[in-house]
Amino acid sequence: MSIARSTLSPIADIPREGSAVTGQPIRIAIVDDHRMILGALTEWIRNAADDIEVVSAVATWPELLTSPAFPVDVVLLDLDLKDNIPVSVKLSALKTAGARTVLMSAYSDPNVVREALAAGALGYVVKSEDAAMIAEAVRSALSGETFVSAELEVLLNESEGSSPKLSAQERRVMALYGAGEPVKSVAYKLGISDETAKSYLKRIREKYRLAGFDVGTKVALRKRAIADGILLHND
Repeated sequence: MSIARSTLSPIADIPREGSAVTGQPIRIAIVDDHRMILGALTEWIRNAADDIEVVSAVATWPELLTSPAFPVDVVLLDLDLKDNIPVSVKLSALKTAGARTVLMSAYSDPNVVREALAAGALGYVVKSEDAAMIAEAVRSALSGETFVSAELEVLLNESEGSSPKLSAQERRVMALYGAGEPVKSVAYKLGISDETAKSYLKRIREKYRLAGFDVGTKVALRKRAIADGILLHND
């Protein structure tokens, strides 16, 4: 799996202010609720990249949207803002406004990274990265290319193809459903409601999706259950 430098965005070919075409600096906004990090990151980027201009550095999502400088070319957005607004909603809003997004986080869990990129982020950087790496992520985002550091890409490659951990009950649900039982029968045999059985199936599919497997159909789920030893081939 190669994430870095792969063109994924449908707006990649649209010239933007700050691109090499215009010769103007890349206008970026930084959103982080830790003001010390916000100030330090602003200075690091200003000192490390002459082609990037920090035009807004704010601590909250509403402050970004109401900033006189918004919309910008690229937003460096803290993934962990504690405002109860799903990151997918923020990414969608920024895309509508014409801004590309690079997510920042203290975490490097492969599933978190993969989910963030799938939601529309054009980059994911860990806050411990140096300013040069963050600047590279910004430049890649402006070009419509997805960027993660080499370290994160290694983690993604190592986790790709590894099956998720399921609870004992999730494994029972997957085994019964994969063997051909309808949801009502699965629920009856396990002594749970139909809605609970559906909830388990939804959670199972989500876990596999984040691990890089599509088990959206019953046939695909059965094949995965066999491959992972949850269901015997002759069941």
